Amino acid sequence: MNEPNRLADALDEPPVIAVDLLPPDVAAAARRAGWSRLMPVQVKAIPFLLDSRDVMIQARTGSGKTGAFLLPLLERLDPARAACQALILVPTRELAQQVWHEAEVLFAGTGLRTVAVYGGVGYGAQIDALKAGAQVVVGTPGRVLDHLLRRTFALKTLRLLIFDEADRMLSMGFYPDMREIQRYLPDHPINGCMFSATYPPQVLRTAQQFLNNPEFLSLSQDHVHVAETTHLFYKVPDMGRERSLIRVIEQENPASAIIFCNTKVNVHFVAVVLQRFGYDADELSADLSQADRERVLERVRQGTLRFLVATDVAARGLDIPELSHVIQYEPPEDSENYIHRAGRTGRAGAAGIAISLVSRVDQAVLERAVKQYSLPILERTLPTEEEVQNVVSERLTALLEARLRDRDKLQAERSLRFVPLARSLLENEEELPIIAMLLDDYYQQLLHAPVRSPASTQPPAHAPSVQTKDETTAPRRRRR
Repeated sequence: MNEPNRLADALDEPPVIAVDLLPPDVAAAARRAGWSRLMPVQVKAIPFLLDSRDVMIQARTGSGKTGAFLLPLLERLDPARAACQALILVPTRELAQQVWHEAEVLFAGTGLRTVAVYGGVGYGAQIDALKAGAQVVVGTPGRVLDHLLRRTFALKTLRLLIFDEADRMLSMGFYPDMREIQRYLPDHPINGCMFSATYPPQVLRTAQQFLNNPEFLSLSQDHVHVAETTHLFYKVPDMGRERSLIRVIEQENPASAIIFCNTKVNVHFVAVVLQRFGYDADELSADLSQADRERVLERVRQGTLRFLVATDVAARGLDIPELSHVIQYEPPEDSENYIHRAGRTGRAGAAGIAISLVSRVDQAVLERAVKQYSLPILERTLPTEEEVQNVVSERLTALLEARLRDRDKLQAERSLRFVPLARSLLENEEELPIIAMLLDDYYQQLLHAPVRSPASTQPPAHAPSVQTKDETTAPRRRRR
């Protein structure tokens, strides 16, 4: 795989730029937002977007990245042209609303209009804003694709394509929709920009498919994650670690993983918890009979088991193809075993994500391994129950809307028989558990199957990344 171009180390300490030094329109917008100077990510990214250069930017949430891609639009877009000129793809409706709100502040009085399009709400207001000629469209891939299929807006005047939180978009399962949107991109060159907290292999492969010879920017030379194992950790409470594991799995949505435990007792406990929660999980420990061990190993060899829970001893010597994640339910007792575990994702030059759950008691164990091997590691905040609810709701909405898009006319007609029942259930508070049960069953059925992720086959060197030959034809509807 062709790695993105790297920039000079000097960019790791960007100069402070006062708002007054910016072009007049951009400076006025920054002042409307209450900014007196630019954030580091804005200092780095804005020149690339102003120069129409494709770029991959590693930036965490809250770093100021939204302003980094919105401010250049003031110089790049034409307010007099009532058509979509910039498309910003985001993973959740919450982020779509945040980007839209910030754009409303920055673009006030400039003539640029923004619309947020996302699932779970009606189409009417979104269609009206699109038909009115919003120049900036912010949306989740599923709902953007819906509007393209409905022909309520088109991308023939598109100039910029921005991916915000690309790693989360892939974990939400949006990759197929992103590729389908690509069929609607125009023939003329499009400036592409991708923001992501980390750049594991699946995000790099996606970048290759949408960006043209991008350069790579990171806010910290110590935290560059390109074509190598990404190391993450979550701080979890001393009690209820298994509930924290469930939250992390729902947030990360790994395609496949080994979950390491230090004892056989915990291996069995975690495997049972995952199975009862509905995950495709099995255990591997010395207590298994030979027949059960062979059964599990066969599923591992065939790549049909999503979560394998094991001790270090049981997992030694296993070679699992396309393993996306290693999750350390508890840190190993010595640093060398940390490297052994994380290396499960690095077979044959591949790479992946190594996640550790650490409590206040065992955090020092992880810190020793990080220090001994000089590991670049990032902390992620453990999602709350409410945040998990939002994630699964967003994901299920996308899955349902994708399923609806694939129904033919006869299937759609058949569904109409249940509209009165659906309306009746919604109007009766006591019947909501029925709806929740149906949604939960469907979510378990679809989501806990292996996640679809970017294909590992790489395009030829110097091949066009935005469109392939058969993708530059006129837009077409998805085949039934």
